[in-house]
Amino acid sequence: MRIVAGRWRGRTLLSPPGEGTRPTADRVRQALFDALWHAPWAGRAMVEGALVLDAFAGTGALGLEALSRGAARAVFMERDRAALAVLRANVASLKAEEWTKVLACDALRPPRAEVPCGLVFLDPPYGKELGPPALAALRSAGWIAPAALACLEVGREEAMPVPENWEMVAERQHGAARIVVLRAA
Repeated sequence: MRIVAGRWRGRTLLSPPGEGTRPTADRVRQALFDALWHAPWAGRAMVEGALVLDAFAGTGALGLEALSRGAARAVFMERDRAALAVLRANVASLKAEEWTKVLACDALRPPRAEVPCGLVFLDPPYGKELGPPALAALRSAGWIAPAALACLEVGREEAMPVPENWEMVAERQHGAARIVVLRAA
């Protein structure tokens, strides 16, 4: 697994052993960031200079990709110990500590936000329908900025109802994954 584009393009990211973490595939990240970069509902300004939240972060691939492409800061939320160790190692290998904050916490019970984020990535375990409750918890804790974009990776066949106070702006399928992009209303 590698960073796809930007200042860290081609840099390898570690992944924890076993099935506990399912990193977002390089090709899915490429497609997602291409859409963010070029879509009328987003654009370069959505990524460049953004405050990013990567919840259910796992390896941190989504947030680190955003930093590589010009995001200003990224906060990572992960509760699995093995994934946290790999996430911290990935941040250290890129020497990205200055632009990151790693929180050992559950995205369903997040701490209070210091600053709301305009770009949010959620990659919860497939099949558990954790996207809507996580968005509600993150919004309640102040993590979601007005008009923020939330990019959720869910299983291809997984139900993903659009939560209240959100609008769907895009949906794409990539193999076993489906990317749903929502805008905070």
